[in-house]
Amino acid sequence: MVRMVLELTNVILEIFVRFFELVSALLVVYAGLKAATKILLLEAFKRPYRYEQIRKEFTNKILFTLELLIVGDIIVTVRNPTVNDLLLVGAIVVIRTVLGYFLSKEVKEYHFD
Repeated sequence: MVRMVLELTNVILEIFVRFFELVSALLVVYAGLKAATKILLLEAFKRPYRYEQIRKEFTNKILFTLELLIVGDIIVTVRNPTVNDLLLVGAIVVIRTVLGYFLSKEVKEYHFD
């Protein structure tokens, strides 16, 4: 009985990990397509977009994607917590957090009229 509960828990956690990975990938693709479309509209048709605003929106979506990926990494580590896994997830979280910090700092430095 305990084994079945553990297996079911592992399956459910795996579904959540895959869900966060899928949402992250879709969000990056969506953000990239949206930013590229706005840039093309700006250049080709002189639409009322600004590069700073496009970049800020794109960066915000990347930040959110990094956070979702961190959640997935933490779930994987909770399922199978070996020392190597903990060190690997710790390194990944640090790298993604540093990236997120500098991206958010860049977003804050934008000056809008």
